[in-house]
Amino acid sequence: MLASLREIVQDVATAGSFREALDLLVIDVRAALGTEVCSVYLMNAARDRFLFAANEGLNQAFVGEFTLAVNEGLVGLVAERAEPINLEDATNHPRFVFLEAIGEEPFHAFLGVPIIHHRTVLGVLVVQQRETRRFDESEEAFLVTLAAQLATVIAHAEATGEVVALTSVPGSEREDVLYRGVAGSPGIAMGTAVVVLPLADLSSVPDRETDDITTELMLFDRAVETVREDIRRTGEQFAETLPAEELALFDAYLHMLDDNAIPGDVRDRIRLGQWAQGALRQVIREHLRTFEQMDDPYLRERGADVKDLGLRVLAVLQDSRARKQHFPEQSVLVGEEVTAGMLAVIPPERLSAIVSLQGAGSSHVAILARALGVPAVMGAVDVPLYHIENAELVVDGYYGEVYANPSRTLSTHFQQLIDEEHEFATELEELKDLPSVTNDGWRVRLWVNIGLTGDLTRSLDRGAEGIGLFRTEVPFMTQDRFPTEEEQRVIYRAHMEAFEPRPVTMRTLDIGGDKALSYFPITEENPFLGWRGIRVTLDHPEIFLAQVRAMIKANAGLQGLLRIMLPMISGLDEVIEAKGLVKRAFEEVREEGVNVKQPHVGVMVEVPAAVYQARTLARNVDFLAVGSNDLTQYMLAVDRNNPRVAGLYKEVHPAVLMALREVARAAHVEEKPIGICGELAGTPIGAVLLMAMGYDVLSMNATNLPKVKWVIRNIKRSQARRMLARVLKMEQSKEIEEYMRQELIDAGLGRVVPRHHH
Repeated sequence: MLASLREIVQDVATAGSFREALDLLVIDVRAALGTEVCSVYLMNAARDRFLFAANEGLNQAFVGEFTLAVNEGLVGLVAERAEPINLEDATNHPRFVFLEAIGEEPFHAFLGVPIIHHRTVLGVLVVQQRETRRFDESEEAFLVTLAAQLATVIAHAEATGEVVALTSVPGSEREDVLYRGVAGSPGIAMGTAVVVLPLADLSSVPDRETDDITTELMLFDRAVETVREDIRRTGEQFAETLPAEELALFDAYLHMLDDNAIPGDVRDRIRLGQWAQGALRQVIREHLRTFEQMDDPYLRERGADVKDLGLRVLAVLQDSRARKQHFPEQSVLVGEEVTAGMLAVIPPERLSAIVSLQGAGSSHVAILARALGVPAVMGAVDVPLYHIENAELVVDGYYGEVYANPSRTLSTHFQQLIDEEHEFATELEELKDLPSVTNDGWRVRLWVNIGLTGDLTRSLDRGAEGIGLFRTEVPFMTQDRFPTEEEQRVIYRAHMEAFEPRPVTMRTLDIGGDKALSYFPITEENPFLGWRGIRVTLDHPEIFLAQVRAMIKANAGLQGLLRIMLPMISGLDEVIEAKGLVKRAFEEVREEGVNVKQPHVGVMVEVPAAVYQARTLARNVDFLAVGSNDLTQYMLAVDRNNPRVAGLYKEVHPAVLMALREVARAAHVEEKPIGICGELAGTPIGAVLLMAMGYDVLSMNATNLPKVKWVIRNIKRSQARRMLARVLKMEQSKEIEEYMRQELIDAGLGRVVPRHHH
């Protein structure tokens, strides 16, 4: 059975079209089970009829023509019950309908299995036989297994519009085909699809020995120089349109191509007798492995940059010049994995949106798109890459959705939204230097989360009042060893000076398990519950002390307050131990004769245990800060990067909101400041609820800051508190989301609520 199952799945997967896949399927199943009839019925888009979509054994003329009402016959019953129905003599069943038209003779044995994808019935797979017999358990199991595999194929075909083409009535208005992905960069855009493909494929390069090492070295050096030249040119081309910190990306690319970086390693391999292309492949693969083991999604995505560079050098080596691509006025770049290098090919004024089949909201390209202010949808796996060139697309970066060949109604609808957005953006610019105070005088501080030096200018441009989370992992990730105290001090100082006299909150090194350093590997069964955050640095006080000393020294002579934040705290003993080390570091710096002031020390509330100990912790530190992304993940036991359960990751889940309120209360009782850094703080709904709970500081991604400030300046805290009181009585996330969206619209704040969803 298993062998024939594999063969059928293989046949279906390699078929030229969906139509052909269905035809092969019915022939194969009929042969494998030795039955007389095998049919596939597919649900149409309106979900009111089944189409007789493929068949072997009945009248072929009716395939694609004949339909059944959704509640008609045994096929309808299988769909209603969403479970298999196996009958020895179907003709005696009350729901039996004799379909003479399609050539049904009195078939007695009947087995129907639903085809289900994400809880939705897409169709029914049926086998029939004349003789009265019951299909045995193994045959039923075989069909159920097959239907589960078929569901993915049908879901993909639904996404590519092939199901619609098969099941829609000729002459009806064209349906808008929708592909779902993940929101990568907010905004809406319309334009023409331009498919970008990687030029060359590294994995297909064979190992090959060479006798002429000198020539190989010369070819390789020439290729690297060509690519460096390309990157320099691109950097100049973007110089006007990109903020300085994003341009730094091109410098990073050039650094990777420095003699002592990737090219140095490749030359070493060539000298050992490997030809240039093979040596390049080996080195890139090793670098990729390092990146893939990192947990920090931002850094893991840097692997794509290394791969991109490798491909560009390989393309020159293979001399496969990119075909000169034509870019329409409004181009939507679509690719398996869109990279920064691909963005470089397109004139910036023609780029209207990005759709990437791989990647997530933290991908480098998503971050670049946000900097350029271009809408992006990531992880849109169902987009048919090879059939979508030149199609008209609507890209919705708020909901992570892409519509292909939109109807006139849909286009008009989205065009209106695009016009409104432009108008709003112009108004928000004027808020930059105004304070974020509610209509009834409640002051909320808006700070930013920062990862790379890159985020600096952008944050100050948007009117940030401080840094609420400086991810100090970055200098550690970019080295091939632990950075020295002085190297760290220089980086920290640059940020503190840029933000002077505003406060700067530095999180101590948060690595471990899911965020590995290439030179400090940690392998664990369950990294999220493993050796991470403060647990690692307390086990290695030498790393912790050097880092804290660098922070304290960087603050010397500045007015801005230095706040040191401890990640992943699960109990008081860790706080006491860490505070002891901070005190020791402070004294050591004073002994060196550096004039510094005492830093504030605070705790990140990310582990559910810390929620229940919030008062004790608050009593022992200077401030609390909730890390809402991790707290949500731990409270709901949902890995937010796992697409299977990502739908369960709800920041407005009643349990999460109760926890957030508890922490705020605990801080207030102990009269300690309470902040939050996490995606929730940067959403209009989250900001209103958190402000109502009494969070003093909301720290967010710089892109979200102007909108959040606009909301706070246009609402009363008393209104927000009334909303919060209602929300805390609600029992489901969906109810909370809907209520809050409606409340914001009623309060005249509809402009920040993407309400265009159908």
